Amino acid sequence: MENPSSAYLSPEGFVDRLISEVDAVIDVRDRLVFSASPARPAVWAQNIWQEPAVLDIKSISDGARQLKSMHSAWVLFPLALHRRSALIEEKLHKVSIAPQIFPGSPPKSPLGSWTLLDANTLIASPKCSSPFPNGEIFFKEDRKGPPSRAYLKLWETWTMMAKWPKGGEFCIDSGGSPGGWCWAIQQTGARVLSVDRSPLDNKIASLPGVEFKKGSAFSLRPEDFDSVDWLFSDVICYPEKLYEWVVPWVESGACRNMVCTIKFQGEYDAEIVNRFADISGGRVHHLFNNKNELTWIWTRGE
Repeated sequence: MENPSSAYLSPEGFVDRLISEVDAVIDVRDRLVFSASPARPAVWAQNIWQEPAVLDIKSISDGARQLKSMHSAWVLFPLALHRRSALIEEKLHKVSIAPQIFPGSPPKSPLGSWTLLDANTLIASPKCSSPFPNGEIFFKEDRKGPPSRAYLKLWETWTMMAKWPKGGEFCIDSGGSPGGWCWAIQQTGARVLSVDRSPLDNKIASLPGVEFKKGSAFSLRPEDFDSVDWLFSDVICYPEKLYEWVVPWVESGACRNMVCTIKFQGEYDAEIVNRFADISGGRVHHLFNNKNELTWIWTRGE
């Protein structure tokens, strides 16, 4: 392989979507997409190798030596030759992969990524986009409080933003039943209004600071409120409908932050994703805790 200028790691099952985003693709190995162009943001990239280098290695010890000379903390993405890769990995500094505790910050020590292409060829990038190993963020989960695991998407979003609702702030959870996101919001100390045609789980509805209103997820308008600190939506709907709902909120100035899930019920539509990404102050990500969906994050004045 010629030395790539960047490499992109796809979430499982979405390599084709990632390839459609990446310029000058020169090779694809499993979930790794190699490009001759410099690294740039990609919605469907779980991790981006920003400075990859192809290394010729003479032995296991030589591979470990060359990696150590480039960087101090490495994470393996295994492609092939798993035993040989593991023997190199054993000679490197062990990277602790403990579950992330929320609230908390991402690891501060940058992680490099590497893999073996064949027995004598290694590719490694000392600089990557994600602070988590291979872009995978695992949390110490709450098995009792929330009615679903959907809250992990919020924890991941807030961790990457290094920002979440504060005590006393007013939040709206649109289409919030049964209450996974409502639970996560309430746990920050914020007040939350949940709107859905279906009721909240009883244990969520009874939490302090939680108010429920029966109705359509998109029935609320900016003119109904003086100020909203955070607006959330994890509702199942066509992306176009979500887009039409959030734009007036963006333009109104009534809301400070938004986090919405873009869900795909039919064919994937890159055009609508680009429309969300083009909203000033917004960005689109595929979270590790997303499936066939993306998360749109918007902050006023960003």
